[in-house]
Amino acid sequence: MADTKREIERKYEGPPAGGDAPLPDLTSVPGVSGVIDKGVAELDATYYDTADQRLATASLTLRRRTGGDDAGWHLKLPVSEGVRDEIRAPLSDTVPEDLTALVRSRIREAELVPVVRLLSARDIRHLVDASGTLLAEVSVDRVRAERLSGGAGSAEWTEIEVELADDGDPAFLDKVEKKLRKAGIKRSASASKLAKALDDTAPRKPEKAGKPGKAGKVADVSKATTKAPKPEPPDSTPRTAGDHILTYVRAQRDAIIELDPAVRRDVPDSVHRMRVATRRLRSTFRSYGKILDRTVTDPIGVELKWLAAELGVDRDQEVLTEHLTTALDDLPSDLVTGPVQARLSTWSGARRSGSRQHLIAVLDGKRYLDLLTTLDTLVAGPPLCEAASKKPEKVIAKAVRKDFEKVADLVGEALELPPGSERDLAMHDARKKAKRTRYAAEAATPALADPAADLVKSMKSLQTLLGDHQDSVMVRGALRELATEAHAAGENAFTYGVLYGRAEQRAAAVEAELPGEWEAIEDKGAV
Repeated sequence: MADTKREIERKYEGPPAGGDAPLPDLTSVPGVSGVIDKGVAELDATYYDTADQRLATASLTLRRRTGGDDAGWHLKLPVSEGVRDEIRAPLSDTVPEDLTALVRSRIREAELVPVVRLLSARDIRHLVDASGTLLAEVSVDRVRAERLSGGAGSAEWTEIEVELADDGDPAFLDKVEKKLRKAGIKRSASASKLAKALDDTAPRKPEKAGKPGKAGKVADVSKATTKAPKPEPPDSTPRTAGDHILTYVRAQRDAIIELDPAVRRDVPDSVHRMRVATRRLRSTFRSYGKILDRTVTDPIGVELKWLAAELGVDRDQEVLTEHLTTALDDLPSDLVTGPVQARLSTWSGARRSGSRQHLIAVLDGKRYLDLLTTLDTLVAGPPLCEAASKKPEKVIAKAVRKDFEKVADLVGEALELPPGSERDLAMHDARKKAKRTRYAAEAATPALADPAADLVKSMKSLQTLLGDHQDSVMVRGALRELATEAHAAGENAFTYGVLYGRAEQRAAAVEAELPGEWEAIEDKGAV
């Protein structure tokens, strides 16, 4: 079974391999009382990736390492600069299935093969405080890299790593770095050993021979010691309407892929965040049908709706149960009659139709992986319409205003209806449209700036208010079911009636607040 360790470290350049890599006196670093020499560990690591290096491109590393005190398989997932989650699994001859699953969204059906072998002599020192507590581990690594696929190159170098102790204060690394900088030690230009190894061992293109001159002589290049400047990378700043929408689409595609390992690991809020990314993407396709051809995006939207539903299995029931549990906890004890909590638990458990095993099966399934590939294809060759080449101030603003007008119609319809099921449904429809308009405004913000950002805030506020109303509707429906079951079992249904009345009051409060909220939003207008 794999376990996880949060790794916070910084890497620094050492002198060329074979030279000395002296460290300054680290006992003078504030907070350090001692530097303990832990000896030299011989490490042998083989890194795995696809033939086209999909993991390395995403800054992921997967290795099998022997030597040291943490021999085994290690998968490192980036969290932020200098911070990674290291997922560990015991040594085995093949890549553990648990780790393969965590990179499935990257590799799809591609095979993982050995790409680089790193042999490291790691000279380790522990920085400790006055009580002997470990603050950080500093190591000087003398590394030899051997290319195993895509070439046969090798390279050697020395680097310094400073890894923060578990639960340590990241500010301590700044203090160590200040000392290293004073000693002339600079940060490494490579994000990881693997990145440096792949770069240093990559096959080099053969140099072109000089062209013969008129007399048949080869041009003299002995004095041409200055390399020609590299061409500037193309400007990626979004300019057209299509540029802006594709930037947003790409961000949501990336979010789905990047959140896949977190969902598999059951990281808090990861399922919700992936579900939101699928909804944002689907909403964007629908809102910006004048920019992206809907004959192409509509079928993808169907698949995104399916994925959102799969991600929502159990989640909606969990949220509803949380609302009911909170409402019950808020009741004075003298208003609770009968086994209400026990019945609520039984009712909730019976309605949980999914499981983590089901969700993992979805993420491993062909339909989901095909969807990811389809999204990659769309981003690589977007089905742009004629309007995509136009200025965003016109095309994008028009799409957002159109969505806003639909929200206005639905809110107006809801306000004209008397309280009851028809108004409940109209308010729910308005909430869904407000969410879509919010996502459209999010995509528009880089192009339209403050007006779009203001609309995002307005739609989020409206969505929250209408969401509170919908929660009340769902809670009241659940309470009717619970009361019916309790009555059939001969239990007192009084408490369910009390809770129902409170939920009804909350809905009435939202309905009373909506006219003023909407008037304020209308006064601001759309973009």
